[in-house]
Amino acid sequence: MIATTVHSGNVVLVAAVFFASAVEMVEALTIVLAVGVTRGWRSAIEGVAAALAALTALVVVLGPPLVHYVPLSVLRLVVGGLLLVFGLQWLRKAVLRAAGLKEKHDEDAIFARQVEELTGPAGSPGRDATAFTVAFKGVFLEGLEVVVVVITLGTTSNNLGLASAAAAAAVLVVGVIGLIVAHQLSAVPENALKMGVGLMLVSFGTFWSGEGVGVHWPGSDLAIPVLVATYGAVAWLLVRAIRPVDHEEQAGPGMPAPIAEADRG
Repeated sequence: MIATTVHSGNVVLVAAVFFASAVEMVEALTIVLAVGVTRGWRSAIEGVAAALAALTALVVVLGPPLVHYVPLSVLRLVVGGLLLVFGLQWLRKAVLRAAGLKEKHDEDAIFARQVEELTGPAGSPGRDATAFTVAFKGVFLEGLEVVVVVITLGTTSNNLGLASAAAAAAVLVVGVIGLIVAHQLSAVPENALKMGVGLMLVSFGTFWSGEGVGVHWPGSDLAIPVLVATYGAVAWLLVRAIRPVDHEEQAGPGMPAPIAEADRG
């Protein structure tokens, strides 16, 4: 009988990479769908394929050297700090949205805006340069964040293959959903996903920063779910603390208006 041991750290690793990748790919897919609907699918798909190839090459080129040539303690300390910064940005925005102080990411509005910008004379019967470029840039720029997550989480956990597989699974799942829905993905609870991803990234950052400076966590990898739960409780308390009292009547006197969605985060 072969005993299979599932480490809690690997479970959290897969969840963090999968959901982070899924969030970014939802945003990329919204752009691709807008391009396909307005400019044609052939060039849009070619742009997506080129972007995915470039992103895969980045992981292959950058990942293994980090694993083999950088001391693990140094890698975990540096990457842990980066993940804390990266995760706190996601978490801050998710908390503000949950509290009603920042407008939620609206994939419907993004889709409509992309369609309006792309509507115009189609290109030549061959490759549509506009469709190819917009699809490539949309997938590549959103995918860069996925590459950062895959490389940082994969190398510091010494499991780049597992992190890459989780990201690939997210791309596949979002792509299949896109084919089924064939429209925008506004039904996806993106803010909830971003809250969860932010919690996991911050927890990984704390765990590996601690290991990098010699902290011995009780229970080893079992400390990661505890950190996730702890940060989750803090985030919930923050949402409760900063949420306006009359959230449904934000237009009333003295009530802060939601911050406009000025970025893509």
